[in-house]
Amino acid sequence: MSSTSTTPFPIDNLPYGVISTPENPTPRCATVLESNAIDLSALEREGYFDGIPGFQAEGGIFSQPTLNTFAALPNATRKQVRAVLTTQLAENPDDIVANPKYATPLQRVTNHFPMDTRNFSDFYCSLEHTQNCSALLNSAIPENWFFIPSVYNGRTSSLRVSGTPVRRPNGVFRDTSQGSSPKFQPSKRFDFELEVGIFLSHPLPPGEILNIADAKDHIFGLVILNDWSARDIQVFEMPPLGPFHGKGAGTSISPWIVTTEALGGALCGRAKGQDPSPLGHLSWVGNGGVPGQETWDVELGVRIIRNGKSYTVTETNLNELYWTPYQQLVHLASAGEGLSTGDIFGTGTLTSARRNAAGENTGIACLLERQLPQNKLTTLTADGIAYLEDGDEVVMDGWCVNRTTGRKFGFGECRGVVLPALEV
Repeated sequence: MSSTSTTPFPIDNLPYGVISTPENPTPRCATVLESNAIDLSALEREGYFDGIPGFQAEGGIFSQPTLNTFAALPNATRKQVRAVLTTQLAENPDDIVANPKYATPLQRVTNHFPMDTRNFSDFYCSLEHTQNCSALLNSAIPENWFFIPSVYNGRTSSLRVSGTPVRRPNGVFRDTSQGSSPKFQPSKRFDFELEVGIFLSHPLPPGEILNIADAKDHIFGLVILNDWSARDIQVFEMPPLGPFHGKGAGTSISPWIVTTEALGGALCGRAKGQDPSPLGHLSWVGNGGVPGQETWDVELGVRIIRNGKSYTVTETNLNELYWTPYQQLVHLASAGEGLSTGDIFGTGTLTSARRNAAGENTGIACLLERQLPQNKLTTLTADGIAYLEDGDEVVMDGWCVNRTTGRKFGFGECRGVVLPALEV
C-alpha cells in the first residue's frame, strides 16, 4: 500500500511516541493525528485526563522522556486515555489541533527513541527466509526450528529511531579477492532486514512463566524494525555462537508505536499451518474457541533510494510468519527470564512467497536472499544492486485496514541512510 493514498495517522490510529520541538527541546510524550504531533504532556497539565482511575504519577505520566510509565499502566487505564483522546479529537478538533500549545506539524518535530529498553531479542521465524538462508549455506533447516521460535539476544545500544543514519561497520572476514587471510575491514555486504518490532507493556517477574492466553496483555504496541546486517562479518563470526558484530551497526525503528487497541480491527488468523503442531505452551485458542494462531494483518514494504532513484524491493505481510508474535513472546519468557516494560523483540525477517505479475518473488525481505537465482528481481539486477552502498537510503512502511470502519492506517516510515565506514 502506498503512503501517498492516505495519512498513516487518522483518528483510528493515535499511536504514541516521544518528541521535542524547537520551542521546547525537552523530550515528552505525544500522539499524532494526520499531519500534527499532539503534545500529551500539555493535555495532561490542562486536565484532559483528570478523573481516569490510576492515571497519576509524580511529575506527570506524559511529561516523562519515555513511554514506560504509561505503558505499565493497567490496560483499562490506557483504554480510557485512548477513549478520551478519540472523543476530544473527534468532537473538538479545533480546540487541540488548531492550538499551537498542543499541536506541532510533524515536519517541525524531532522524534526520540520512545521507550527505556532493557532487553532486545531478535527472532528467525519466517519459513521462506529460513529456507533461503539454509540454501545459501548449503545446509538443512535444524530440527529445533519447527519446535521453538528461533531467537538470539541483541544489544540495546544498537537501537536507533528512524532518521538516524547508520554507519557501515568494520569487522573481521575473509575477502577472497584480497587473499585468504581474514582482515579487519569495512563490510562489503551491508544489508537491511524488514521486521516488525513488538514493545512490551506489563512486566513479568523473573521465575514466572507466561501463559499464551495472557500474552496479549503484555504487548504495548508495534513498530517497523530494520535490523541492519553486515553479511560478510556475520557469516565469518557466527560459528559456533551466532551473530554479534554483523548485527551491531544498528537496529532502526519507526518512531510511533501503534497500539494493540488500534490494531484490534486488523486481527486475523495466521496464513501458515504449523507442522508438527506446536507444543502445549505455544498453542493458542483464538476468538470463539477456534484453534488457530492469532496475529495482525499488516502490509509491509521496502524501498531503496540510490542516486535519487527509488526501487521497490519488498512487499510482504506480518501474518505470513510461521511463528506468531504471541508464540514468540511466550517463548521469550518460557524459562522464567521475566519481562520488563519497554523490552522490544523483532519478529525476524518477514520474507514471504509473494510474487508479482512477472512471477518474480517480491516477498524477499532482505538482499542476502536475492543472491539465489530464483530470487532475483529484474529492477535490481538491471542497475547492479546487490548490497547497500554508501549514501543509499532504506525506507520501510506498513499499513493496516480497520475492518470495523473500513479505514486504512499505518505506521509511518522507518528510514535510514548508510554512512561510509570509519577509516581503520
